[in-house]
Amino acid sequence: MHYDINAFVKEALTRGIPKPEVQAALRKAGWQDDEINAALGLFADVPFAIPVPKRKPYLSAREAFMYLLLFLCLYISAFAFGTLLFHFINRWIPDALQPYASYDLSSVRMSVASLIVAFPVYLWLSSLVAGAIRKDSEKKASKIRKWLTYITLFITAGVIIGDLITLLFNLLGGELTLRFTLKVLTVLLIAGLIFGYYLWDLRQEEKEG
Repeated sequence: MHYDINAFVKEALTRGIPKPEVQAALRKAGWQDDEINAALGLFADVPFAIPVPKRKPYLSAREAFMYLLLFLCLYISAFAFGTLLFHFINRWIPDALQPYASYDLSSVRMSVASLIVAFPVYLWLSSLVAGAIRKDSEKKASKIRKWLTYITLFITAGVIIGDLITLLFNLLGGELTLRFTLKVLTVLLIAGLIFGYYLWDLRQEEKEG
């Protein structure tokens, strides 16, 4: 007979065993804290004859759409902002081998247009999501929100690592110029801000949980 941790927790709570004791027993049995907390979190701290299950957050199509659009606008805004900063660096420090090279102004217009459209949408959706979470804290447990947050952390961490590798590679080769350094720092700044913000958001959620 399959007897999982959820069934064990339910039976233990039914017998009136306090949650701290259940948690301690599971730890001794080798269960991880995240598994224990997830199982205990299925039941509310409500005085009743039997364990009362907590309401599970329902993922609606509307919520999924909002989170997908929010992170899409974040990526578009970050890329457009980086492209603009690259353009300013190119104008400020022209390439010594091509000092009179023409600049692609169409990419600048596209970046400006992308920022004007995508960034306000990102801010608006962020405010809607924050308002929804304030009204119902269970929405913080949204699986798509966590998945997209961790995917964003993975992407930005990869960008940061690749950026630092590129910087070190050019430094060791003696090809480090001011123009190149500024571009590397631009990528590092944008990716670092996004990574730092969403990591902080996850840490706050863990503290509140």
